[in-house]
Amino acid sequence: MPSTVIDRRRFLEALAALGIGPLVASPLSAQSQVRLELSDAQGFYLTARKHGGHYEAVVFDEQGRDLYVIDMPARGHSFAIDAERGRAVVFGRQPGFFAIAFDMAGKGGPITIDAAPGRHFFGHGVFTPDGKILLATENDYEAGRGVLGIYDASEGGGFRRLGEYATGGVGPHEVVLLPGGREVCVANGGILTHPDYGKLQLNAETMQSSLSYIDIRTGKLAEQVSLSPALQRLSLRHMVVDRHGAVWVGCQYTGPAADQPPLVGRHKRGGKLEMFAGSAAISRSMKNYVGSVALDSSGTVLATSSPLGGKVVYWDTRDGQCLGASDMSDACGVAPSTGLGFLASNGHGELSRVSHAEAGASRVVLRPETSWDNHIRRIPKQL
Repeated sequence: MPSTVIDRRRFLEALAALGIGPLVASPLSAQSQVRLELSDAQGFYLTARKHGGHYEAVVFDEQGRDLYVIDMPARGHSFAIDAERGRAVVFGRQPGFFAIAFDMAGKGGPITIDAAPGRHFFGHGVFTPDGKILLATENDYEAGRGVLGIYDASEGGGFRRLGEYATGGVGPHEVVLLPGGREVCVANGGILTHPDYGKLQLNAETMQSSLSYIDIRTGKLAEQVSLSPALQRLSLRHMVVDRHGAVWVGCQYTGPAADQPPLVGRHKRGGKLEMFAGSAAISRSMKNYVGSVALDSSGTVLATSSPLGGKVVYWDTRDGQCLGASDMSDACGVAPSTGLGFLASNGHGELSRVSHAEAGASRVVLRPETSWDNHIRRIPKQL
């Protein structure tokens, strides 16, 4: 079983910075206080990392201070968050054969979720609004099809696998919950892989990416939109839902490097999939790769990171206009910061603040012994 660590000194420092007094020195009181502060304070996040030769998932504050750490057996990717009940699940990076469920305040021990036979995780998942079900994007790799694994997340359910829904495509990467809580959207990346061959693409000439809208109660495919034939080599990957219910998606292009297709899309139920591109210079700088997407706290600015290009590029969610870019080497993780702007991380141990108003990054902390992984998730305040 993975171990858990609460860095008490750093946590007390974080509380002191917020004007909170010292904790009572019993585990139960400490856990209660952690939960209270995660609920009341601003700027708490989840990410995965490699730290001092160990793989970890970590809850940290906006100053980059560790509050709670989970050991992992291998590299992690992203998270499903059940904010109301203070839980999260970290998924192993594709092809991931493990996930770990844990209480974000350290209550109880973590639960390891093994991938089902013939399946692996793609690194993303989502809880249903009532917290009773966890849905995870998975690869049925012998059949070459995408599925959503269904797990019992109810009290006492132990995250037992209950079954699966077909995603209507190949290579489902991220899944997001839609307003109303009755449907999810899945980005079928279209890239056929098999764990025997790592991430090698096995269907370059026939790949087809799509967005699938799925009823979480029945598994019924309610709507699906695909890219045009001209964008056949474009893979829809990471998503976020804006306040109007539109799904924004970041893409990776698997075709010739000299091509510069649009890498950002927007779709709302019943409409067309719109694609957006910045200037020729911005498009070149993104190197055909979006690693992560996030909306700022106002919901009006979308950030798309490009680790290959060393850029975070910004978009106006009203009209898709490109607002500019910030330079940050190997930047991939991105999440809304307190106020306007974003918190971004990279593989060199840097955590910085970035915004469309600044060309560069304002460093928060640098940890040379740390390699931050692909995604940062801000913890909602409903804890």
